[in-house]
Amino acid sequence: MYKIKRIFLDTNIVLDLLGKREPFFESIAKITTMAEMGIFTLVVSALSYSTVNYVLGKTEQHDKVISNLRKFKTISTIGSLNNVIVEKALNSDFVDFEDALQYFCDLQSNCEVILARNCKDFKLSTIPVMTADAFFSQCK
Repeated sequence: MYKIKRIFLDTNIVLDLLGKREPFFESIAKITTMAEMGIFTLVVSALSYSTVNYVLGKTEQHDKVISNLRKFKTISTIGSLNNVIVEKALNSDFVDFEDALQYFCDLQSNCEVILARNCKDFKLSTIPVMTADAFFSQCK
């Protein structure tokens, strides 16, 4: 039915979902529902968990943020950050180091697409990068 099976979520996409940030929430919520149904596997860098906790913790109670991260973990896979990924990121042409870490984590996780809010951050990507809206539109 769907060709793509593994989707990498950039941190902003996870923030859109768990923070219910409009107007971005609806598309990623629908994609997440599809993942819960087993249509896709969602992969998220370990780094994103820390960043999401930090950002959402500024406006939400700690217990709520951790509870939402726990729930999210049940429907996603955590991509590892390791020595090889850090080395590749440090020696890449990415302007933003965090984007480089995300990208190389994605590659190591064998994902077929990256969902990001700012696709231009991944202009060096060798795999497709798109917004959650664009991806969901292709799924209809």
